[in-house]
Amino acid sequence: MQIKFERNEAPKQKPIDQSKLGFGNYFTDHMFLMNYDEGQGWHDPRIVPYGPIRLDPAAMCLHYGQEVFEGMKAYFGADGKIRLFRPEENMARLNLSNERLCIPLLDEEFAVHAIEELVKTDREWIPTEDGTSLYIRPYIFAIDPFLGVRPANQYIFAIILSPVGAYYPEGLNPVKIFVEQEYVRAIRGGTGYAKAGGNYAGTLKAQRLAQAKGCAQVMWLDGLERKFIEEVGTSNVFFAIGDEVITPELQGSVLSGITRKSSIELLRSKGYKVMERPIALDEVLAAEKTGQLKEVFGTGTAAVISPVGSLACGDEEFVINSNETGPIAQGLYDELTGIQWGKIADKYNWTKVIG
Repeated sequence: MQIKFERNEAPKQKPIDQSKLGFGNYFTDHMFLMNYDEGQGWHDPRIVPYGPIRLDPAAMCLHYGQEVFEGMKAYFGADGKIRLFRPEENMARLNLSNERLCIPLLDEEFAVHAIEELVKTDREWIPTEDGTSLYIRPYIFAIDPFLGVRPANQYIFAIILSPVGAYYPEGLNPVKIFVEQEYVRAIRGGTGYAKAGGNYAGTLKAQRLAQAKGCAQVMWLDGLERKFIEEVGTSNVFFAIGDEVITPELQGSVLSGITRKSSIELLRSKGYKVMERPIALDEVLAAEKTGQLKEVFGTGTAAVISPVGSLACGDEEFVINSNETGPIAQGLYDELTGIQWGKIADKYNWTKVIG
């Protein structure tokens, strides 16, 4: 399909101070849109000026939550080139979410092409200061004007862009995490492995409670026994215990993170013993008390690597690695961001240079 293009004749003022971008506060001049109609398939791909999307008040996404999204980044490299990081993995995961929520599948190669064209259109918005990037948000939502629970017949696939700094104000400094033992994020057989908006809406209550306790994020336990650790807010989670690095296995309630996958591959290539298996909260706390818990860190597109300095569990707080960033987390961050920003050689062929 040929992508149509309509230039924004009233470009916005770009942020002047890149050190104060924050995350998700600014949006570029253009966006990508493509429609789906039952019997016609995906059609009319276009890059148009960024602006409101008109919806019927009865649009099904507003009433039944049939929506999925992805999160990825474009990086302005040390060599002046623009890079995407494993974009084909994001589009494969988007289709996995589509399948779970009965949304028509995308042509993954074309979706990556659309992302490339949009990023190149707004390339001047890509921040250049160290640690900054252009966040890419592809998403799909149902637009049928219909009140009734069924898969929609009409959808919009959209992509918007946002220049960002660090996801956490602390940067790579360790954060405090709240262990949630009442509410649950997902359960096996549900939509936990899909990147769907409803999954995140259900976490807001616990996130607010965590913030009230001075914590940056929530650590979620399994929905059946409240025993096994699943993930942390917007991140997958890893535990360095003894001579192993352990991360919860993917059993249908945990999001399959691209940074998670990359971290596992990097660690194994360096000889670390990485285990994907169920890990109980009691096992982690026991390891902390015996000195076997060396590091805890999260992995995700937004923060890349986020060291955990302490766990707030009930009335107790467990400090990890003296509230300092450990060598495993630091090493992963340095290598991943080095590859993403073109500072070190990409021997894994993970990056896609687009300009």
